[in-house]
Amino acid sequence: MLEHLRSIPASLISRSSGDSASSVAPHEEHVFWMQKMDITPFDFSYLGSLLQQAYTDWQTQRQPNTGRSPMIYNVWNTEGICMGHGNEQTPGLDVYSVVLQCIESGQAQSLRGSTEHGEYLLLAEPLFSRTNQDMFAVFTAITYEQNRYETSEAVVRSEAMHFRTCFYRRFEYIFMTDLLRAHEQTAREEHRRSILFQIVQRMHDKMDVDAILDEVFDSIDYLYPTTCMKLYMSQDQSSFNPRIKPLLVHERGEDICVRSFMEGKLIIVRSDEREQRILEVGLPLKGKQGIYGVFHIEMNQELLEDSDLKLITMMADTAGTAFENAKLHEQSNMLIQELRLINDLTQRLNKSLQLMEIYQFSEQELKDIFQAETCCILQLNESTNQFEVMSSNVHEICRKSFPVDYGIVGLLYEKEEPLILSDYAKYDKVSSVFMDLTGSMSLMASPLRVNGEVKGAILLGHTKKQYFSYDNYRLLQMLSIHIGLALSNATLHAEVRRLANLDMLTGLYVRHYLDSVIHERQTNEFCGSLVVVDIDQFKQVNDTFGHQTGDQVLKQVSDIVTSSVRSDDISARWGGEELAIYMPQIGSRQALEYAEIIRRRVAEETRPPVTVSSGIAEWNWMDEKVSVESLFYRADMALYSAKHGGRNRIVVEEQEVTR
Repeated sequence: MLEHLRSIPASLISRSSGDSASSVAPHEEHVFWMQKMDITPFDFSYLGSLLQQAYTDWQTQRQPNTGRSPMIYNVWNTEGICMGHGNEQTPGLDVYSVVLQCIESGQAQSLRGSTEHGEYLLLAEPLFSRTNQDMFAVFTAITYEQNRYETSEAVVRSEAMHFRTCFYRRFEYIFMTDLLRAHEQTAREEHRRSILFQIVQRMHDKMDVDAILDEVFDSIDYLYPTTCMKLYMSQDQSSFNPRIKPLLVHERGEDICVRSFMEGKLIIVRSDEREQRILEVGLPLKGKQGIYGVFHIEMNQELLEDSDLKLITMMADTAGTAFENAKLHEQSNMLIQELRLINDLTQRLNKSLQLMEIYQFSEQELKDIFQAETCCILQLNESTNQFEVMSSNVHEICRKSFPVDYGIVGLLYEKEEPLILSDYAKYDKVSSVFMDLTGSMSLMASPLRVNGEVKGAILLGHTKKQYFSYDNYRLLQMLSIHIGLALSNATLHAEVRRLANLDMLTGLYVRHYLDSVIHERQTNEFCGSLVVVDIDQFKQVNDTFGHQTGDQVLKQVSDIVTSSVRSDDISARWGGEELAIYMPQIGSRQALEYAEIIRRRVAEETRPPVTVSSGIAEWNWMDEKVSVESLFYRADMALYSAKHGGRNRIVVEEQEVTR
């Protein structure tokens, strides 16, 4: 209560206040409440400044008679130390001893004597507290005999009581000052709590990360306009606020922000190098799951109180909790969106079992999902051991092939891990035609796995640096898994269809597949020829050598047929020991040349040796009736003629070729 000593206003000094003993009303309930306040012996050691200021007030209010010699007044504390400021010296007087006697006895003391200045009278009047009558000071007066009028004890006692009144006026003023200060502090604290409540409410009402951080900056700017505040984020958090910057731990060294982030606590650094005393504060933005950044605050130390720092700390703690909740909400929404996206993409991919459709659809969807400028999907061709571009919006590389150890794709094939680049210009491990042609700086790449093995790759590019985020990178990995599954299903389906259309013994296509191919060719082309091949006396081979040898002979003839025709020709097992070859876009005379090669090779290369007979028929768009049945019927009739004409020969419909 007594440590805050201030000057009394002139309006208070100009009045005189009576002692509680003289001003108290007869009934206790009418006594002014403040006059009940009093000092205790525990306060005596702190009364020095109060006694001195009360002595100054007493001298100001006292109006001595200038026609008389002034008396020498002083005030002493209970330890015998003089607190007054008398204008005259008193050499030769032992005032201290008289004061000690007064303190020990608790009663007024007087002493007469003489010095070189003449006879004197020394009076010491004790001063007592209001309530418990504890002596807290001694009031002394010294005069010489020629001023007997002023030496009366009543006058000294009156002056002592006047001083006591000034003392209690000063005491009451200090009490009121402390009371007002406490009231102001309480009101200020209540105002701060109200503001903090409003800020907390606004923060928790928001579920947007950027909105919460903006609320923190706006609140600090409103409460402390001269404060410079920045936020250094450790997360992958992009913001348009210029005061939000990345926390680069390795570049900043051991500064206050890094220390606050690493230790997770408030750190304060005071600097006196400038004209003003600057307070630098590092305050972590943290939640229950971790630390997300650090608030860096610079402010004038003279304008900041401890309660202000507590308020800022509570705001930062609230912001950390709200930020974490908003981040979790954002991540939950993003996860839900990703799951929906994956589900939709998977459903659309599974609607098609055609590889090219899957590649083209995936390329378009990936560009739309990640807002990429360029996309390229490649597949590994195991026969050539090269990656082939299956779908891309970069026309310069469409249908091109690249070795398995070349560029970004080669790196994916080797490492079997996805890759993200924020600045291709600084990447010196491998080069990329895809990046060079498109001028892309940002890249996301992910391998495509089919049955657990890398069978392809996805490349996404953009000309801006640092365009793709870590969330994009993570999502691409998940999408590539589902695209790989779709490709695996399509590949498996294609293989099943291929096996369903193949004869297991000969490796040739089955008849119904050949029927469908001829029907499609007759719809879209102008002509074609059909060669039907039959092994002569095949039953005799089975009866003589057994069915296993017969199967081997059938396989030998099938291999000769396959290796003797063109790559565009379709060979099939028509039934039993009969084979069929459809040759698109050629007439019967050209087909005859291939049939002759087959006839000669079979006779020379089979073991045990066998011969074959063949029938050939052709169609063209000018025929009256174009159908698969008609073509097969005419070829079969030509074969029948060859068999009955002596075997080991070729018959073209309505003409016989003997060899």
